[in-house]
Amino acid sequence: MSKLTAVAYYGGIPPKNNNLEKPMILDYFCQGVIQAGDHAIKHTGMNILPCDVALIQGFVHEHGKEGAHLKLRYDAIQTQKQNKKRSLIVDSNLFLYADPSNSAHYLRYSFDGVFPTTGFYFDKHVDPNRWQQISKHLKISLKPYRKTGNHILMCLQRNGGWSMGNLSTIDWMENTIKDIRKYSPSRHIIVRAHPGDKKIKKILQVNHPNVSLSTKENLKDDLIDAWATVVYNSSPSVASLIEGVPVFITDPVPTNSQSCQVANIKLSLIENPEMPDRQSWIEKLAMCHWNFDELRSGEAWQFFKKYV
Repeated sequence: MSKLTAVAYYGGIPPKNNNLEKPMILDYFCQGVIQAGDHAIKHTGMNILPCDVALIQGFVHEHGKEGAHLKLRYDAIQTQKQNKKRSLIVDSNLFLYADPSNSAHYLRYSFDGVFPTTGFYFDKHVDPNRWQQISKHLKISLKPYRKTGNHILMCLQRNGGWSMGNLSTIDWMENTIKDIRKYSPSRHIIVRAHPGDKKIKKILQVNHPNVSLSTKENLKDDLIDAWATVVYNSSPSVASLIEGVPVFITDPVPTNSQSCQVANIKLSLIENPEMPDRQSWIEKLAMCHWNFDELRSGEAWQFFKKYV
């Protein structure tokens, strides 16, 4: 097989980035590609280069904000699609609640998109050992479903983030509280803001009886004594399901969520949630998570390139 060429787009990192993990992702990826005997290009320019795989740190929604780094991401992904080549997109770790500082440096990788409906998450052939490794490394395991609990946890997404399209986070919260109250008139609701959305935290208010804002730093603390978790389509659903708390997704396209396979999609069931078996789901989810050691050694690239 001829050597593959991968381009790591450093220009896709936000210009005011202070998170050292972001350039490290690209550095270690390039090291791994070279270790595996292929070509890696550390590209700092804002133009698009021909390649077999374009590595993009982060993503950009078609209705997202403007910015040179976002335009570069978009152009690189579109060019790869036009050339029938692949984009490798790096996104946040879905198990981050268990390691909030991401000290183990697991991240989520997908080809060509970030939704389960648009991206390939390497789950065509599932190796159960992958989940066993992550479970041991992060000290997490599937807990039995909880049959008790006092509150419903609502997890907000970043306002203006690509995963909600044009939907306002506050509008979603207001409408969803009203929908929940149709089926659960009196159960306490705790609203948890997205930890990275500082603007929302400053203005967020709830004006509904028996609804309060979370004061907990760690999602795990809000899941204590939770009856169910309600999200639009976001990653706290993964933490909730691992901890044994049933999940409800309200996205009109529920398959946009990584938890769709094992989540409820009808709020009418909020007081009697379905509790599907989660083992095959979690094993699939583990297949797209790789850590820095695996990235740097070339082990992750050897796995990814099987699907190029």
